[in-house]
Amino acid sequence: MTLNDSYWQGNYCVEISPVPNIIIIFGASGDLTARKLMPALFNLYRRKLFHDKSRIVGCARTAMKTEEFRNRLRDKMSKDVEDPAELDEFLSKVCYMHGGYQDQATYSNLQHLLEKLEKDQSPVPNRTFYLATPASLYEEIVPMLGRQGLTEECYAGEPWRHVVLEKPFGHDLKSAEMLDMLLHETLSERQIYRIDHYLGKETVQNIMMLRFANVIFEPVWNNRYIDNVQITVAEDIGIENRAGYYEKAGLLRDMFQNHMLEMLSLVAMEMPSTFEANAVRDEKLKLINSIRPFPIDQLSKYMIRGQYTASDDKKAYRDEDGVRADSTTETFVGAKVMIDNWRWHGVPFYMRSGKRLGRKVSEIAIQFKTVPYSIFQPISARDMQPDILVLTVQPDEGMSLGIQAKQPGPKLCMGNLTMDFKYNSILGNESHDAYERLLLDAMLGDQTLFIRSDVIAASWRLLTPVLEAWDGFDANNLDCPCHLRNYSAGSWGPKDADSIPKHDGFKWRKL
Repeated sequence: MTLNDSYWQGNYCVEISPVPNIIIIFGASGDLTARKLMPALFNLYRRKLFHDKSRIVGCARTAMKTEEFRNRLRDKMSKDVEDPAELDEFLSKVCYMHGGYQDQATYSNLQHLLEKLEKDQSPVPNRTFYLATPASLYEEIVPMLGRQGLTEECYAGEPWRHVVLEKPFGHDLKSAEMLDMLLHETLSERQIYRIDHYLGKETVQNIMMLRFANVIFEPVWNNRYIDNVQITVAEDIGIENRAGYYEKAGLLRDMFQNHMLEMLSLVAMEMPSTFEANAVRDEKLKLINSIRPFPIDQLSKYMIRGQYTASDDKKAYRDEDGVRADSTTETFVGAKVMIDNWRWHGVPFYMRSGKRLGRKVSEIAIQFKTVPYSIFQPISARDMQPDILVLTVQPDEGMSLGIQAKQPGPKLCMGNLTMDFKYNSILGNESHDAYERLLLDAMLGDQTLFIRSDVIAASWRLLTPVLEAWDGFDANNLDCPCHLRNYSAGSWGPKDADSIPKHDGFKWRKL
């Protein structure tokens, strides 16, 4: 499937170039900066979406000079760059300073550096602080920025002072509320950009356009026509040297509280009054508040958790470096979510995510009901395949629609016809990373794809009772509904997870 390039590029794809920004990255010596943030900013620079007067300041505890920092970035980025001179031009806009995050002198030095970079500029550049640090450091960095006056805005909010935060946003409801209070002692909500990189993926962004810009979908996007929805985020890798984080988090916190519920809300929310940040996030909040609480006394009917064991050349989770030998941290969760509103009453949403599964794939599959009666005898309505719309988030972003059609030939034979659309058919090899979209929006001051504090609180209210039940379960009681199931690395999760859709007469999609 292809699109008319002149329409795609000319009529509906005008990129807005941001005004001058100074982007200050805390944790600049870390992996996220080199692997994601700087390549994304460089690609924006290549696409003329990084203002010529914008600058990047790296800040971290590692002692090094600006030139050493640039050389490190050049070494890591040059293998994917066609024009080394263009990369050098971009890196000339980068500087570096080091200092401790609890040291007031760090913020004083940063203020002097920013004043130097902003001198004689009109208008004064905006400041975007990106905290590419462990979440535990937010409570140190944000108050120190405030004390130094680095985040202070005038009443009109221009030039702005925005702070971008990586997940996790708390550990449970109480900690999320405490973090929210701490942030708001220094910042207003309009200054806080909580990033979820899944929301920057093309397919995820396209969900609202697919639903609300096409009359062929919106009238059937409800319980009259949809049988069930399945949302899958599967990874074939393990925890990749992240035991320190993962042992404290587990999969429910790492994936469900943010990525999974965000995708669910986009699929199921009502149409916002406008395509404006707070209008969109208002509808997300309503949707998450409509999710039926999980019945803790019957939890195994609605949620199964598992942990991968050794298989072939793949080690067990408990054998990973830094993992306790008796760890009960889950690496897989399969769940059934029910939404108590008119649109979705009676439609199950099956959600699963895990580490060390069969392959890397993220998708949203909407399965429609079959026709009530078949005239194509001897095929009964019960034997007909359902129409399925699949939105692939990764690795090959796109969508496919499977419908029933006549197979070629003289006989009247019915088969499934799949119509595929892939984004690389438009973009070719030049795909845009999710961080490009999100960093551009942060520099534009657009919060639509960022998460609001009340949405985070609503998701924690839903999941915290489950986490508390898991924390209090008896590991020796195999009949406990909170029991941790095992699954072989490379499989599709615990066999017991099959019972969740099977109870309703469905089964997990084969991936």
